[in-house]
Amino acid sequence: MSEFDIWNYRPSTGYRQGVDLVGYKVEATDGAIGKIDKHSEDVGSSYLVVDVGIWIFGRRVLLPAGTIELIDTAEKKVYVDRTKEQIEAAPDFDEAKHGGEPDYLEQFTRYYGQPHM
Repeated sequence: MSEFDIWNYRPSTGYRQGVDLVGYKVEATDGAIGKIDKHSEDVGSSYLVVDVGIWIFGRRVLLPAGTIELIDTAEKKVYVDRTKEQIEAAPDFDEAKHGGEPDYLEQFTRYYGQPHM
């Protein structure tokens, strides 16, 4: 079995650097979960920030790039290998902590179950 890094896009996703994923819908294994607010292409720490809330009660969660199974640019959808319940239970994304705390991504590494190298 080959090992993959949860913080990098899998080659099989169809990911192409430079494609803006903001606004794409996110599909969990059991249905639609939200829309992408932000995405990172940083090697070794690539991720999506997904708005899973309703209207002004928005809540944003971070999904490491390794959770992505497929990116459909024609439909503007990203399919991930987690359920809606798993995504909704993920830690909240905090923009201030992300920028200011070097170990911030570690909580997501632990939650999604992969050691971050």
